[in-house]
Amino acid sequence: MATFRKHGRSWQARVRRCGYPDQTKSFPTKIEAERWARTIEGEMDRAEFVSRKEAVQTTFGEVIQRYMETITPKKRGHVEETIRLRATLRHHVVKLSMANLTPQAIADYRDDRLRTCKANTVIRDLAVLSSIINHAKREWGIVIQNPVEMIRKPSMPPGRDRVLSESEEIRLLDELEPTGRRNPIMQPLVIVAIETAMRRGELLSLRWEHVHLDRRIIFLPMTKNGQSRYVPLSSRAIETIQQLPKSLDERVFPINISAMEAAFLRAVRRANLGDLHFHDLRHTGASRMAKKLPNVIELASVTGHTSLQMLRRYYHPKAEELALKLG
Repeated sequence: MATFRKHGRSWQARVRRCGYPDQTKSFPTKIEAERWARTIEGEMDRAEFVSRKEAVQTTFGEVIQRYMETITPKKRGHVEETIRLRATLRHHVVKLSMANLTPQAIADYRDDRLRTCKANTVIRDLAVLSSIINHAKREWGIVIQNPVEMIRKPSMPPGRDRVLSESEEIRLLDELEPTGRRNPIMQPLVIVAIETAMRRGELLSLRWEHVHLDRRIIFLPMTKNGQSRYVPLSSRAIETIQQLPKSLDERVFPINISAMEAAFLRAVRRANLGDLHFHDLRHTGASRMAKKLPNVIELASVTGHTSLQMLRRYYHPKAEELALKLG
């Protein structure tokens, strides 16, 4: 049953029903309190009532913080996700309660991010937030409709197709020649990246125990898609790896991501290679391998792609070369 009492200038409604937690809410007038109580009792009569107490009392920021502390550390990409979530916690949207987290609020967040970030970054941000809200619904009793699923997502930009030419590769490697203060790891790292089409994370986490030069392969126990794979080594890759010194931490390329990116960017600028990214070396390697491995299945097993659609983003044959194959 519902009871009502005057509390200062407002009216408090309380609904008690066996099998349900007590529901209370305050309103400016008694009429509004009675209307709310009838709605709650009707939902309970139809067995449709779901308590929104947690959603009302918990802010979006508190949910993100809890997720970042309990769920994110269990992920392989926890470092990147932590950085992404900490940036989100600086936005005013996190001050809203989960009950007030409307599609309009998420749309405002999206538009704010688009002013300073590219569309693909914002798409990843929204995907993480959607996962957090869904987890809070399933595991933490915060019952709301996911507002991220109700807004328009930014259009995905076309995939990059930047591939190094042979002359550009020579210029880049010249600028990475280990002289003076230049890191001696960078030139071999770039060569192996091109020869194997391995991802940046795979290269930087590669350990000597997984390098088998006698068998001409590298074993990757865990990759981005959650599977292991073997990467064949070309003669050039083997020669480059053989010249590397053994590090104390057993990594083949003992350099962190930030230092590697900074050194690579400086070399790109000195070589006047425009907007070249380190990930473009994977494009370059895949495109060159495609000429030697025309079988798509073989190529995918080397690059680690699980779908032809994804592989097409990295395979960039020139129209002139395809014309020669046609005869």
